[in-house]
Amino acid sequence: MKKIIYSLLLTSLVLFANEKPTLNVYTYDSFAASWGPGPKIKAAFEKKCNCILKFVPVSSSIATLRKIQLEGKKTKADVLLGLDTAIAQVAKETNLFAPHGLDTSIIDLPNDFKDDTFVPFDYSYFAFVYDENKLKNVPKSFEELVSMPEDFKIVIQDPRSSTPGLGLILWVKSVYGDKASDYWKRLAPHILTITKGWSEAYGLFLKGEADMVLSYTTSPAYHMVAENKHNIKSAAFKKGHYAQIEVAAIVKSSKQKILAKEFLEFLYSKTFAEIIPTSNWSYPVIKGTKINKAFDKLHKPKEFILMDGKTVQENRKMIINEWLKAVQK
Repeated sequence: MKKIIYSLLLTSLVLFANEKPTLNVYTYDSFAASWGPGPKIKAAFEKKCNCILKFVPVSSSIATLRKIQLEGKKTKADVLLGLDTAIAQVAKETNLFAPHGLDTSIIDLPNDFKDDTFVPFDYSYFAFVYDENKLKNVPKSFEELVSMPEDFKIVIQDPRSSTPGLGLILWVKSVYGDKASDYWKRLAPHILTITKGWSEAYGLFLKGEADMVLSYTTSPAYHMVAENKHNIKSAAFKKGHYAQIEVAAIVKSSKQKILAKEFLEFLYSKTFAEIIPTSNWSYPVIKGTKINKAFDKLHKPKEFILMDGKTVQENRKMIINEWLKAVQK
């Protein structure tokens, strides 16, 4: 009997010793999806970390932050991935995230972004995407957008739950300033619906429900590479496009901080950088990364519009309320 007990204990100890730690990464649904970068990143990171990388998908990146806030110290999250610089300052002030301690000098971005808590991993530009086979008169500015025919419809995302939605109202605010509210009132009749997140909005566009959808200048690359379709385009606005830089951070309450830091370091590897363009359909932040030739055909805005995080944090609620009041019917 003692031999049996000893054998069972020994087996349990061996199994426990060989058990791999799990790193939980909270992120938005399209990142973790089977067609997103998640599966490739999981496979690549697990080859080097001797761990299990688990992506926990949430409806949107802002929702990931809210989920961690609601869970508090009981959260299972080790890393939050997918917020952008517009909401990072808000997230930082929750005191839920730990300094990364990384050398980020390798980063190559159109602007000089530095932060001791959040690290960037990709970027793109917001744009209205359309099907050139269906839309011939393409607006080239916000004014042309609002002047489209009465039956012209767009789909946008809610800035309270979606980073693209927030990016759009910051873009409009950057262009129109204190006249932003008037612009939204003029645009409101063209808004078919406002979705919670990007995936839902883009899905409606692909089903032909709307003429244009708020997405990215890099979105057409997906259709060119994955579907060999060249009819999906992004409208090039004359006065530039608002940028989005996506970031990641270590959750302060994580019990896997060493592994979490290793994952953030992985974001600056050649492997990660080469996965991003044709899976998350964005630009990598590492200079010299090989990118599919389809990206050469995309509109690359010359003007990089981006409010700094502190300005957004100080004015976000006011800008959202201004938008909400203007678009309500």
